[in-house]
Amino acid sequence: MSSERVQFGSFVLDASRYELTRAGKPVRMERIPMDLLILLVREKGRLISREEIIESLWGKNLYFDTDNSINTAIRKIRNSLGDNAGNPQYVETVLGKGCRFKGQTTNAPKVERAEIEAERSRIMLAVLPFENLSGDPAQEYFSDGLSEETIMRLGQMSPPQMGVIARTSSMAYKQTDKSVTRIGQELGVDYVLEGSVRRDGERVRITAQLIRVKDQIHLWAENYDRHLPGILEIHGEIGAAIADQVKLKLMAEERRQLTRNAPRDPEAHDQYLRGRYHYARFSVFDAQKAVAYFQKARERDPSFGPAHSGLADCLMVFALSGDVATNEVFSTAKDAIAQALQLDPDSAEAHTSDAATKFWFDWDFKGAELAARRAIQLNENYSLAHLYLAHVFSNTGRHDEALATIQQAIVLDPLSLIVGAMRGQFLYHAGRDSEAVEQFNATLGMESRFWIGQICAAKVYEKLGMYSEAVVACDLAGQFSGGNSEALSLAGYIHAVSGDTSKAEGHIRQMLERKKERYVPPYNLALVFAGLREPESALHWLGQALEERDVHMPFLLDHKWDGMRSHAEFQELLSRVGFARSQSSI
Repeated sequence: MSSERVQFGSFVLDASRYELTRAGKPVRMERIPMDLLILLVREKGRLISREEIIESLWGKNLYFDTDNSINTAIRKIRNSLGDNAGNPQYVETVLGKGCRFKGQTTNAPKVERAEIEAERSRIMLAVLPFENLSGDPAQEYFSDGLSEETIMRLGQMSPPQMGVIARTSSMAYKQTDKSVTRIGQELGVDYVLEGSVRRDGERVRITAQLIRVKDQIHLWAENYDRHLPGILEIHGEIGAAIADQVKLKLMAEERRQLTRNAPRDPEAHDQYLRGRYHYARFSVFDAQKAVAYFQKARERDPSFGPAHSGLADCLMVFALSGDVATNEVFSTAKDAIAQALQLDPDSAEAHTSDAATKFWFDWDFKGAELAARRAIQLNENYSLAHLYLAHVFSNTGRHDEALATIQQAIVLDPLSLIVGAMRGQFLYHAGRDSEAVEQFNATLGMESRFWIGQICAAKVYEKLGMYSEAVVACDLAGQFSGGNSEALSLAGYIHAVSGDTSKAEGHIRQMLERKKERYVPPYNLALVFAGLREPESALHWLGQALEERDVHMPFLLDHKWDGMRSHAEFQELLSRVGFARSQSSI
């Protein structure tokens, strides 16, 4: 483009700001579709081959389905532009060749900075991982923990005015060599906060600097030298400085959010940071370590609310990913959340944890929805709250609401594997199976070892009759999860519905043998019997799952149970789990 700011129809594309607006209002678009749109517009109608698109957007030597990813990006561009694939106004595809931009572009008039800012509903900020300059790898938990706390504090400062990218996506740039401009483009942000931490015993030096993405100007920088007790409220100083630089007018209550519920005991804070560091690794092994640290933080300072909700989050990992019986963690998790909410009723994290336990343990879907909505009301930048609200919608058949809500989580956490996988699962629930496959291709293209993505992909492959692909995905999920029985169960179901009865029965025997030594969720056994069309056995194990409050029961509306819906006992189970009798499948 001769100008980085061009107009076509009612749209203005500003490549230098990585921004698309329509009639002055921002049009949110994910990174890959935006990159493709910029490429197409810059080439002014030239037909661009799929090979050229792949190399420009992803680079060479890729091992995931780029064809589907290109198709998905084109579809998302058309959705954003309101373009018709059958009679395109802007993006035209040539079968087997590539695509071109066919709209007429003109240079958009230059506008002053104040006018540009007025176009935006809110600015976006990314906090990059603080670099550990201590020379001690054992201090990574401290620098990572301060990065995460800064993200949380700034995120709740003034959500209507400023969006803050979630920890998962920000941490993807740890030790990166990418430029601030590239990071800003990939995350769709206006500003980047970067810094470092040097810890020497009780003494800590934090450096922080704020960079504007569009021109890489360093707007502000500061060094903070503190002894450990003095570090606990440093987010207030950093947040206030950022607000001044980006022209946020903070109310007194918004300034209070920066230091609300700060820990009073430095040792409790240190144990909490260690807990968050291990929890963020999302493995059962690390969750065990995190539980111990959160327990120590609670013992050291019982009034520190985040330690209580952190403990509850870790305990849920065991039931959801580790084949641990719900009754082993349920009461402790519920008590921890109750304490967290009592200590800080305005904690978005605590309300989100409450939504999670209501969803997985209580099967109280209305209560989970209310708790997630309350969390979003308190901090609309908390992506996990949007994720759980979308989960409630999807698992109860409210598909349009689910997909709109998960999109908010994607804006806040665009590189999150779990957010991407859940969007794929919600598309599958909505019956949009081809789109679900595209989403799983993109998510697993980022990390093929992500076992939750593999298990969710297997579900849609089975539904499409792609049985060999589904079994491969189950095998990978079992391998990468360390042997989670859900992978074994789903593979057994797939063998059953594809006609390989002996292999399905073999999977049942494996789970029954495993059950002699460790917990196996009864739902997982019931599923294979449902695939074998043995309703009595399936209902027996579902009855066990009901008694044990198996966390898989919120998936009873899945299509795999359709053959059971005519049974009165199954309808009774639906009702007791919180679904309406005869509620249609998802």
